[in-house]
Amino acid sequence: MSKERPVITNDEWNVTVLIADDEPGHVNLVKRNLKRAGILNEIMHFNDGQEILDFLFRQNGSEGRDSNTAYLLLLDIRMPKVDGVEVLRRIKECSQLRSLPVIMLTTTDDPREVTRCHELGCNNYVTKPVDYEEFVNAIQRLGMFLRIVKVPELAD
Repeated sequence: MSKERPVITNDEWNVTVLIADDEPGHVNLVKRNLKRAGILNEIMHFNDGQEILDFLFRQNGSEGRDSNTAYLLLLDIRMPKVDGVEVLRRIKECSQLRSLPVIMLTTTDDPREVTRCHELGCNNYVTKPVDYEEFVNAIQRLGMFLRIVKVPELAD
């Protein structure tokens, strides 16, 4: 007899998950495996660093983030227009966005990049494994981690 996993819904954990990643295959794997891990929250996808900055900073005609809403960002490093390290730097320099949890989710495992992202204020750094099964397992473990994280709302 298998145990049924409790499901986290928007009513219990009202956090919108933001994914900034230019690889559609990675994004689909992340979404699918977060769902398998019980994360049924709204997920918004951004194709590059400029799109996520426009959303968060409400600029360049973007509808932008909602006031007093909790967000969590899964951020790739290697993206077009603005890379993830620069996105992270801008977020953590802004007093209104500084509390936004940012998890670097990237194929880059260079220790200098890991150190730099932590120095800039990322909350966690997860390397995307190259192997499909390892990648799936890593995202499911990330989903389990997200189920216990407390995320603050962003203020104006």
